[in-house]
Amino acid sequence: MAFIRATGTHRRPRPISRRAKAAGIASLTVGVVGSLASPALAGTGQQSRAAGGSAEKSEAEAAGTAAEHTHSGPSALAASADGGRESRPVTGLTHAVGFGDSIADTVADQARLQQAAAARTKAADEAERKAAAAKAEREREAKEKKERAARAAERAKLNAYVAPVEDPSLSTPYQSSGGLWSSGSHTGVDFQAAQGTEVRSVAAGEVVEAGYDGSFGNSVVIKHRDGTYTQYGHLSSIGVSAGQSVTSGQRIGLSGSTGNTTGPHLHFEARTDADYGSDMDPVSYLRKHGVSL
Repeated sequence: MAFIRATGTHRRPRPISRRAKAAGIASLTVGVVGSLASPALAGTGQQSRAAGGSAEKSEAEAAGTAAEHTHSGPSALAASADGGRESRPVTGLTHAVGFGDSIADTVADQARLQQAAAARTKAADEAERKAAAAKAEREREAKEKKERAARAAERAKLNAYVAPVEDPSLSTPYQSSGGLWSSGSHTGVDFQAAQGTEVRSVAAGEVVEAGYDGSFGNSVVIKHRDGTYTQYGHLSSIGVSAGQSVTSGQRIGLSGSTGNTTGPHLHFEARTDADYGSDMDPVSYLRKHGVSL
């Protein structure tokens, strides 16, 4: 017996797709949960439609989520973690660049610090060098000043004039007249001096005569740097020789009474040359050179 399909609007049902099966299972599950949660929906017939719609929506959301994960990757996850708000995509490249910038900044800071430290060190070294140079210059100037002072003192000593005996005291003045002198007058001055009193050169110079000289007894004549001469007579002994250089105040002999004399004393003359008869006032001569008499 054969059955013939009736005409009209009735058609063969379509095969249930896997999606429909999944939706039915989801609807069944949701329906059961919905029935437990809301008994009022159990008899209305809306449970199946609600469950079906929820299942389809869940499947669509799941598919969309998977797609978003596939295309967006970490950016979608970052957006989801940010509460759904729009945010700048976060990628591995961005993190790497940020870390590199931080390292670059650190290196640059270190370079600046090193440059600043080097500049400070250089400035300190320069200041120390200048201080050392200034100290050396001061020491050099002080040394030169000391040497100049020593040379000046030596020159002053060499050029200084002193009395021919210590604590000088005049006994017979210059140009005194009388029969005791062959020229009729005294050609020098006499200083009181006991036998053996030290006699010294009144200034630096060179000995031009040293020996016995007639009425002057033992005598020494010295030429000084200013071209003048001095003579020391009646010495008991002579301590220098002709041609010898002497300094101011140097001992040249000892006083006595040799030659034409009435007793121990020192006969002192100032002359314009070495010979007798070129005499000048010995007191004025000594005072002119700073000797107090």
